[in-house]
Amino acid sequence: MTTPIAPGRLTSADLVKLKYFLIENISRAMEGEALPVASRRDFVLERLKGIYSQTKLQLPEDIRNQVFKEVLDELLGYGPIQPLLDDDDVSEVMVNGPKKVYIEKKGRLIRTPVTFEDDAHVTRIIERIVLPLGRRIDADNATVDARLPDGSRVNAVVPPVSIDGPSITIRKFGKGKLSIDQLIEFGSLTRGMADFLHACVLSRLNIVISGGTGSGKTTLLNVLSSYIPEDERIVTIEDAAELQLQQDHIVRLETKTPNSDGNGERTIRDLVRNSLRMRPDRIVVGEVRGGEALDMLQAMNTGHDGSLTTLHANTPRDAISRLETMVLMSGMDLPLKVVRQQISAAVDLIVQQSRLKDGTRKVTAITEVAGMEGDTIVLTDVFKFDQTGITTDGKVEGALKPTGIRPLFYSRLQASGIKLGPEIFGATAADILAANRQRR
Repeated sequence: MTTPIAPGRLTSADLVKLKYFLIENISRAMEGEALPVASRRDFVLERLKGIYSQTKLQLPEDIRNQVFKEVLDELLGYGPIQPLLDDDDVSEVMVNGPKKVYIEKKGRLIRTPVTFEDDAHVTRIIERIVLPLGRRIDADNATVDARLPDGSRVNAVVPPVSIDGPSITIRKFGKGKLSIDQLIEFGSLTRGMADFLHACVLSRLNIVISGGTGSGKTTLLNVLSSYIPEDERIVTIEDAAELQLQQDHIVRLETKTPNSDGNGERTIRDLVRNSLRMRPDRIVVGEVRGGEALDMLQAMNTGHDGSLTTLHANTPRDAISRLETMVLMSGMDLPLKVVRQQISAAVDLIVQQSRLKDGTRKVTAITEVAGMEGDTIVLTDVFKFDQTGITTDGKVEGALKPTGIRPLFYSRLQASGIKLGPEIFGATAADILAANRQRR
């Protein structure tokens, strides 16, 4: 075996050459081996130590360990971005070509010093991600959505669609499921809002969580879904399975892309329709973004109360408009007034989740769909975030407050045996005393 570089003082370029020498030799050794996943790391590490020993190099321990780690990441992980994926504080990794890698960390976008060698290196990592999942990416199939074994969502785009080189976006899958108490601690919502949402789920209200990309919709959907009683049959429908429901009686459905012949595709709409034949007590759709919105509304209107879903919109009013647009995408030639009647009859509550300018995520509105007035859907805010300003260090100031309005569906909460104190809706101690006097 030929040593790739002469022993002695090594430059950074020499270390790169050494790394790729090791990768090339171990890759060749792996080609003829049918290795089970569980033993691949031990095999690679053993070969790595053997080949390094034959180079007769004596690198300082810290440099040698770093080279070994980069080789392992390249052969068993996802190359230069593997340390970012291993960092629990990183929630998203974004590769904009080989020399620009960004992360979202604690709500803020940060450019990292991580780089790839070239476009081909990024493409190799994309192929390593998608090929084990039975997917392919090339000039004819230039985009791909996939799910990593740990549940993280991956989107990859290559030329000619991606003009400046191949791109990867990975939304990491949280290892631990956040609880409602943690969301309250983070300031995402108040205890009163949490108690109100808990009561709404138990009372089988149909709830839509609205928000922008990365605002925390799926996290909130996970929390609200955890309130569903154990004795109910739940069917979840997602593009990429992210929900972490802990109940026992769950059927999880996930969309499927067409095979190489163009057959076998199963869309969200297909799965929503199929779920109605599965005797669900609750239908939880990870996100509606097309014609399946009509099927979801019809399910909500025909005995499947307590359904939950999310959609992309910036305000509760925008959420209604988006629902209207998606219903019209179903291909059904329905008058707009009929569409709005469907929405107002089906949806009880819109929970608006937002990511603020300082990176924090909050429930900025909980809004009742209160019916129709003429051709307009009436919305009533029950809770709202009141922003008062921004501090010198960029932190958003404000408070989550009840509006003082009790929702029209309050009687449904009471019929379910749930009693919420008037203080949850903003009543003061004086208001409560005055109401007690009137009752006497």
